[in-house]
Amino acid sequence: MTLLDSPDWQGQILANGTWRAGGGGDAAVVEPATGAELGRYGVADRGDVAAASAGAARAQREWAAASYTERAAVLRRAGDLWAEHAEEITGWNVREVGAVPGMAGFSLHVAAQECYEAAALTGRPVGEVLPSEQPRLSMARRVPAGVVSVISPFNVPIILGIRSVAPALALGNAVLLKPDPRTAVTGGVLMARIFEEAGLPAGVLSMLPGGADVGEALVTDEHVRVVSFTGSTAVGRRIGELAGKHLKRAHLELGGNSALLVLDDADVEAAVGLAAWGSFFHQGQICMTTGRHLVADGLYEDFVSALAEKAAAMPVGDPAGGSEVALGPVIDAGQRDKIHGLVTDSVTQGARVATGGTYDGLFYRPTVLADAPLSAPAFAEEVFGPVAPVTRVDSVDDAVRMAGESDYGLSLGIVTRDAMRGLAVAEQIPTGIVHVNDQTVNDEAVAPFGGVKSSGTGSRFGGAAANVEAFTETRWITVRGEPATYPF
Repeated sequence: MTLLDSPDWQGQILANGTWRAGGGGDAAVVEPATGAELGRYGVADRGDVAAASAGAARAQREWAAASYTERAAVLRRAGDLWAEHAEEITGWNVREVGAVPGMAGFSLHVAAQECYEAAALTGRPVGEVLPSEQPRLSMARRVPAGVVSVISPFNVPIILGIRSVAPALALGNAVLLKPDPRTAVTGGVLMARIFEEAGLPAGVLSMLPGGADVGEALVTDEHVRVVSFTGSTAVGRRIGELAGKHLKRAHLELGGNSALLVLDDADVEAAVGLAAWGSFFHQGQICMTTGRHLVADGLYEDFVSALAEKAAAMPVGDPAGGSEVALGPVIDAGQRDKIHGLVTDSVTQGARVATGGTYDGLFYRPTVLADAPLSAPAFAEEVFGPVAPVTRVDSVDDAVRMAGESDYGLSLGIVTRDAMRGLAVAEQIPTGIVHVNDQTVNDEAVAPFGGVKSSGTGSRFGGAAANVEAFTETRWITVRGEPATYPF
């Protein structure tokens, strides 16, 4: 039996434990590589959010009251189901998202690990005993936040949804999940079905694809206490503003323009291998993608030549077409046109196309832009496509300055034969993540994840400590053996 054996999900949302038509009707699930319609997904509206959130508030109380072993069992079962249904889920990830099979497999691995790590959260200590001047027991206890909204993007929908859904559920919350409509099945329907099969009680997880109106309702709804958002900086600012106005906590993991520093003692061949993966993996549609290559002057020409040669040899095509490809399609024509516009504007400003800069349909060739001015759009902005802008640096101090001047601060890679030197350089650059002798795209369920500056509100994703902080509230509790007495 497959997760989507029943046609009940077609054109449906999941609210209060029931698959039903959404107030916004339905829409096509489109395969980027071919334009084929793969099915229909339900579109929610504000009324659906209100109904689902009210039901979630009721269901959450019983779920939070369940024993930690019961909650852990559901999360462990969910982790197992990602592997049991790997073929089906991978097929959707390849066709709906445009992921190459390796990326799809990695998503499944991380999803399972997120569920297993979340299961372990249920048995963690929930508070501490505090000292008190009074004759009483004084405690600080962690309690579930209540109803959590999770708004996930199109690019890596399984990982970027499950990393909030799983820990929020494990810690006793109910979740309202809004996947990006462009990947509503991979990022929403399949995840909802996983937790249904795992035994999650009805109403604890609702799945509500929709547009900006649905996203706004998931922030402002009276029952929602925490919002977990992954997406663009522009939308994140709006969500942060709305959340602040309504006194909600918002955890924001936003855009990036991550730098790879190739220091003067680096091995060029190794650095190029890292650079290609960091910029071209998953068509560059990852927030941690290497968006700027800062290369020591003495290595620059060899680096550009080798990176361009590697990029030119990469096969690009339909990942479901039967041939092995390194890059699949970008998500849609709007994203393709944005990528190409940034490339052409950068060339106008003086960048040189060492390879690439062309596309066929939604298949954008891996592109290397040499001699990129610091003001070139592809260097200064987040491209979210397979583009590697390269510029030369005269010294380590120049590299540190250029890397730190970005508005973003998500991930950083440093390539050097002296690892301690790499750490010392990293200390000077504001960023949420650092990898010495590795590229910028890395993820593990046990590791804290998040950025600074325009990349978000810090590490509120991944790792036990960050998850507990993100999805619980601290409650002060005191207990006396006898009622206290006061002067009046």
